[in-house]
Amino acid sequence: MSPVSIPVIMDCDPGHDDAIALVLAHARPEIEIRGVCTTAGNQTIEKTTLNARKIMSFLGNDVPVARGCAKPLFRELITAASVHGESGLDGPALPEPQWPESNLSAYELMVKVLEKSDRPVTMVPTGALTNLALLLLTRPDLKAKIGRISLMGGAAVGGNWTPAAEFNILVDPEAAQIVFSSGLPITMSGLDVTHKAIVTAEDIESFRSIGKRTAVMVAELLDFFKKFHEEYFAGFGGSPLHDPCAVAWLAAPEIFISRKARVDVECAGTYTTGSTVVSFARGVSHGGAEGRIPPDEANVDVLFDVDREAFVALLRNALEVLD
Repeated sequence: MSPVSIPVIMDCDPGHDDAIALVLAHARPEIEIRGVCTTAGNQTIEKTTLNARKIMSFLGNDVPVARGCAKPLFRELITAASVHGESGLDGPALPEPQWPESNLSAYELMVKVLEKSDRPVTMVPTGALTNLALLLLTRPDLKAKIGRISLMGGAAVGGNWTPAAEFNILVDPEAAQIVFSSGLPITMSGLDVTHKAIVTAEDIESFRSIGKRTAVMVAELLDFFKKFHEEYFAGFGGSPLHDPCAVAWLAAPEIFISRKARVDVECAGTYTTGSTVVSFARGVSHGGAEGRIPPDEANVDVLFDVDREAFVALLRNALEVLD
């Protein structure tokens, strides 16, 4: 790893796009994965933990993989088997993991990594924010060891699981509100940008044509993932790769456009639970409207656009360097 690489903790619920986020983080020299934590969301905690272990083992990366929360802080679990299949990672036939699950919980692994790190650690949650919220509630002293949170979740407008809510935030809105109100620097890769991070059928074939085992595996993940989007979101013209955006921004922030905003989470709405309520800072325009809150009240850098071709090239370059 580069001496100036960014130490990260990946916190995920694989999930096809979580798995590709892990692949991208593993491949990029700017990023050093110091731990992988799992949460329930796309599937149950047993399945997401096994999937994370399978992916890291496939990549030959023996970083600890630690099991996190099996359910949200206060709610019953929602899963997304309709998107990710019975295993949570349907598609390629992945071999069983080479290494055992960590004997630490996700919470314990986060604490250990943060306490030992001599540099600020970036948290990269691409699932429900339960594990991170638990850490922030119980060890606020460790905030000083967190450089930034680069998360996938939310949206300035609309949702993908309900009309108002994006899935990761809807799974545990109370945890999300704890994270967004933490005072830590946050970059939000929400649906506003991830719905522009499209991978087409032609891109999938381009990945497969690389011929290396990881490239073929990712193409097979995307073969399954695109079936859902072809059935329910044909207008996209491909599959939006949500979770890799949170990693890609760390590696190549210049390919994204962001706006500063205040983000809070609706936890008690009859129709809007899980909605991220986004208020733009003064001097920031979006959709023709000027922001109204003072700049010092902004708590999030919200990503709104991405150079799709550059994003796909970033993924392809990662697959070209992996076996």
